[in-house]
Amino acid sequence: MTQPAPRSSRFAGMTGRGLVIATAVVLVAALLPLGLSSYQVGLATEILIFGILAMSIDILAGFAGRTSLGHGAIFGVSTYVVVYLTAQGEMSPWIALVLGVAAATAVASVFALLAVRTSGVYFLLLTLALGMIIWGVCLRWTQVTGGENGMRGDVRPAALVGQSAFYWAVLACAAAVSYAMWRFVNSPFGLTLRGIRDSESRMRSLGYNVPLHLFIGFTVSGIFAGIAGALYAMFNNFVSPSTVALAQSVEGVLMMIAGGVGTLFGAFVGAAAIIILENIVSSYTERWLMVLGVTFVLIMIFAPEGIIGKLRALTSRKPR
Repeated sequence: MTQPAPRSSRFAGMTGRGLVIATAVVLVAALLPLGLSSYQVGLATEILIFGILAMSIDILAGFAGRTSLGHGAIFGVSTYVVVYLTAQGEMSPWIALVLGVAAATAVASVFALLAVRTSGVYFLLLTLALGMIIWGVCLRWTQVTGGENGMRGDVRPAALVGQSAFYWAVLACAAAVSYAMWRFVNSPFGLTLRGIRDSESRMRSLGYNVPLHLFIGFTVSGIFAGIAGALYAMFNNFVSPSTVALAQSVEGVLMMIAGGVGTLFGAFVGAAAIIILENIVSSYTERWLMVLGVTFVLIMIFAPEGIIGKLRALTSRKPR
């Protein structure tokens, strides 16, 4: 009689191997400030923040088959609200952070309501247009947003003024948010999103409410983009229309693609690759954007599945 295969033990939904890897990565990341300069710790903090933004885009692009060009605007709305409430409203940074994420969630739900019935290039263009509206409002509503000059505020709480202390706080937040996103895409709801990505018509015929699932997926994705935006407000202490511009969305999408669409955690690898490359190349030449463009072209040609996807493909090859 065939014995049933023993179930692998799990903790919080993770296998033992996955838990060990995740713990090791977080521990190594936590030790970075002990060996890096203050400038490099700032770069590492920026990588974590933009990694969260790229992951939020990957929820839609990698698991629901919808690539958004409006997440930079959602990210920037949270940044604007946090900076405005602390600088102009003299509100506690913690309360401003919560309200910033709430504002981003509200904007994401409006975006979702308008975009979920479209797909492909129409979804891309609609989210781009919605993001451009937010950018226009931030640019022209000078009395509130400061217009082209932007706004500056002392957003970071006193306990997090130090570069290392703030890095550790962002790392803890990134670890918690990454786990939440991982559980979300691996939940039964996340599996439904994958089903919609693979065959929307089949999911409809099976009785699933596709627009409602996409609406919830988009809104949840917006919550995480809002968290990244609120952290960026504390990191930068400044916000301007460039924070909500199309370039912000495009950069988030490129980070996701460079890391690997649908890999989720590859977003941090993509964010690290792009931010480090930007800083290194821009210190040698003013034409660093051209170098970045060539790099993206090479990634698309030789590793269209992204850095993590390529590494997975190489490690899964059996030796002859």
